[in-house]
Amino acid sequence: MNLRVREQIKSLLTANNITMKEIAGVLTEKLGKKCTLANLSSKLKRGTLTYNEVLIIIEYMNYHVEFIKN
Repeated sequence: MNLRVREQIKSLLTANNITMKEIAGVLTEKLGKKCTLANLSSKLKRGTLTYNEVLIIIEYMNYHVEFIKN
């Protein structure tokens, strides 16, 4: 499941011409703590991004999360 999130985020970044470095800057600004490119890459690789971090990333790209009951 974690790999899927990584692939989705990287795919959205590519589709929107947004760099990982740019996202690291956004996370630093929104969370009030330093997020480096290396740190972000590691979190994606390990699947340890928090839900809040994912929300910040997708909001920056003008997407949103929607829960739909099966």
